[in-house]
Amino acid sequence: MKLRRASSVAGLEPASNSLLLAGGTEVVPLLRAGILEADELIDVRAVVPRGIDGGTIGAGTTLAEIEAADVPDALREACRLAASPQLRNTGTLAGNLLQSTRCWYWRLNWPCRLHGGDACFARDGEHREHAVLANGFCASAHPSDPAAALLALDATLQTDRRTLPLGELYRVPTADDRGTTTLEPGELLLSVELPTAERSVYLKAMERKRWAFPLVGVAAARVGGSTRVALAGMAPVPWLLDSGGLEAATPLPGNAYKLEIATALVKRALAQLDA
Repeated sequence: MKLRRASSVAGLEPASNSLLLAGGTEVVPLLRAGILEADELIDVRAVVPRGIDGGTIGAGTTLAEIEAADVPDALREACRLAASPQLRNTGTLAGNLLQSTRCWYWRLNWPCRLHGGDACFARDGEHREHAVLANGFCASAHPSDPAAALLALDATLQTDRRTLPLGELYRVPTADDRGTTTLEPGELLLSVELPTAERSVYLKAMERKRWAFPLVGVAAARVGGSTRVALAGMAPVPWLLDSGGLEAATPLPGNAYKLEIATALVKRALAQLDA
């Protein structure tokens, strides 16, 4: 496998058998597991902006750098709780937003629907940590804490091709399109733009006290006079709660407990906004 270092976005022309690489905390394990394959890795660290300038965060900024910066509380706490110190010092914001599901059937390369198969093995199998929302086709749960925080904060993304609300980065997989993001092949995340938030909070329930993927993550933010609540670990994508709250949930037999946790955390997060 070859490693090529990209020096500019204009010169970045990844082939179909290549992968973009920055921190590598997501791509390298998937390569080792045989889930991803590539003849060439393209190091984009010199291309993707890194650092924080006011409300703009470079997509190459590490979680540790964001955690230590003057950013909204929800984002800072989401980055702090996302991973171990070693991973936070290496993993980039873009890599975290684009990380794949932790569903063990997908990670073990079973022929599930996300791998092009005909079945979601989690639905009739082990699904304690899986989705309770939008889980009809695929019950995988999106694991990113910062993604939920940024969704609640109404963040905007800049790629090398377009500008879009963070929520439009993700899509619930279907039989017609099994992808979970709207990125085009080779499209590169460059930065995240944050509006001014009056207050924000991120709360997380996990198996261990620290550094586990969210069973339920709840981000709440007051932006422009409106309150937004977003969830991690509850759907195949980061999930923005609408006025109906959790009424649309369709839990599986082994993960209905998530609704109780989510209800409690949403209530607590909103109370903290008002405190």
